[in-house]
Amino acid sequence: MPIKQLPSHLINQIAAGEVVERPSSVLKELAENSLDANATHITIDVEQGGVKRIRIRDNGTGIPKEEIKLALSRHATSKIASLHDLEQVRSLGFRGEALPSIASVSRLTLSSRWKTAEQAWRVQGDGQHFSEPMPDSHPVGTTINVSDLFYNTPARRKFLKTERTEYKHLEEVVKKMALSRFDTHIELRHNQKTTLLLPAAHNQEQADKRVSQITGSSFMNQSLYLDYSAADLRLWGWIGLPTFSRSQADLQYFYVNNRIIKDKVVTHAVRQSYSDVLYHGRHPAYVLFLELNPESVDVNAHPAKHEVRFREARLVHDFLYRTLHQALADIRPDTNTLSNQKKRPDLPAQTPQGTLTQAYTPPSQQGNLTMPVSEQLSTYKRLGQAIPADLKLATTTHNASPSLPQPNTPDTNIPPLGYALAQLHGIYILAENAHGLVLVDMHAAHERITYESLKKSHSEEAIRSQPLLVPLTLNVSQKEADFAEEYAQTLQQFGFEISRLAVEKIVIRTIPSLLRGADIETLARDVLADLITHGSSDRIQTQINEILSTMACHSAVRANHKLTVSEMNTLLRDMERTERSGQCNHGRPTWTQMSIEQLDKLFMRGQ
Repeated sequence: MPIKQLPSHLINQIAAGEVVERPSSVLKELAENSLDANATHITIDVEQGGVKRIRIRDNGTGIPKEEIKLALSRHATSKIASLHDLEQVRSLGFRGEALPSIASVSRLTLSSRWKTAEQAWRVQGDGQHFSEPMPDSHPVGTTINVSDLFYNTPARRKFLKTERTEYKHLEEVVKKMALSRFDTHIELRHNQKTTLLLPAAHNQEQADKRVSQITGSSFMNQSLYLDYSAADLRLWGWIGLPTFSRSQADLQYFYVNNRIIKDKVVTHAVRQSYSDVLYHGRHPAYVLFLELNPESVDVNAHPAKHEVRFREARLVHDFLYRTLHQALADIRPDTNTLSNQKKRPDLPAQTPQGTLTQAYTPPSQQGNLTMPVSEQLSTYKRLGQAIPADLKLATTTHNASPSLPQPNTPDTNIPPLGYALAQLHGIYILAENAHGLVLVDMHAAHERITYESLKKSHSEEAIRSQPLLVPLTLNVSQKEADFAEEYAQTLQQFGFEISRLAVEKIVIRTIPSLLRGADIETLARDVLADLITHGSSDRIQTQINEILSTMACHSAVRANHKLTVSEMNTLLRDMERTERSGQCNHGRPTWTQMSIEQLDKLFMRGQ
């Protein structure tokens, strides 16, 4: 075939293959245009899962008459005008492909009234031709009606799923959009029936309500709100407690400058933050917003704008990891979490991007741990480390812990987890605090305390290494060998001595003492893969932590081990001081609270 210029409608249909995958893709593009037009009220009507009809109506700034037909032309946009604009995109849509692509595979009607105009105008198209603007009756804003999607490309229509499935995709798009702009009222109707109504949120309570309506009340009841800024980066939002984990990654919303994205750097950082508190195979839940200079992120990396590219990916990764890691570490029993977990600062007036500005202040760092039982002595001997003086003291002063409070003890003087009452079946500790009854799994709690103590001791001393009797030689790619050579000093800090023998060959001469017997070859290859992909790797530390976790599990108090009241109180005080004490090393909860109100309801008191 000779080379020739493609017809404009065919060009648009090819572009539609990238932008318009299904009805939800259409809704996403149209909704982003509404938000970019500063709409505060959006109504969405869909029929038959969006295949028959999608109509979106907003009260935004509208489109002037002379631009309304141009809006349906390829690469026509009001959002960028130069390369400088492209390098600091602040809008959600900017490529000028969405409307002409959608119009090329559907019957489209666009009605709009500019904010200062007295008359609205309408254009119609059938996939190839568009009418001239005609007068219309319409308030300030825009309405776009898309009907008979893919009517002129039947092959594409065959790939669509059932009406129910397509509607679920549409609904998910609306939920994601609603989380990006709390100050916008959004209503979704399916087959003339309202299925989702989200009033605008102007304060923290209303924002919590919207998140709860989208993610479910269980998430909000088991989530932590944070807001933290550093290095011109800001992270805020809601993270699910480790006890609220999911079997699938189906409750993860991450926004970069209010744009919903899926990014491997972000996913890796969040997963790494939760690595020490979740079951293997479980997924965290979160609604998080990252804000940074638009020049620091490339949003033009994907036609449908699902992905972004960070200019300093390592900085973003470390910021996300350290912020979330510390926030999760600081979740421990205290007066605030027991009395009112949902009390948060008011939501101030929102910017056009719908951001919150209240700063998050992490709790103070944990003090020195004192272990409550003498089983820790064998653990330190196994590690070959000196026994801390405070541990020696603890083994001789076990009975010096607080006893049961007197009846007239003020509530303000009672520790968060209260004082021990008894031991149930040699497994659980029953304690009384100012709010009611506390139940503690003594093995799980002691396991976490021991584990955190071992990690702290291990991190404060240089990692002990041992040379291999026969150095391990590995054939690797040139790129892997380059990274092994570049990060040799970093690997040495973890007890590995790796050097390069040839262009595609490395040799391992020394390994951490704790990893003797491990599959060193697989670990080395995985670490190099992480360095190539993320610029960092936590696999060595993860394997060391797994060993320390196993040691902690074996040295923790077992079921049917009788504890005195003083020993139980010592364990409660250690829980209050220990990071991540809400979960054991395997992700199970270590304690739960039953308030007086819950107990009264259980026994129907006052009814």
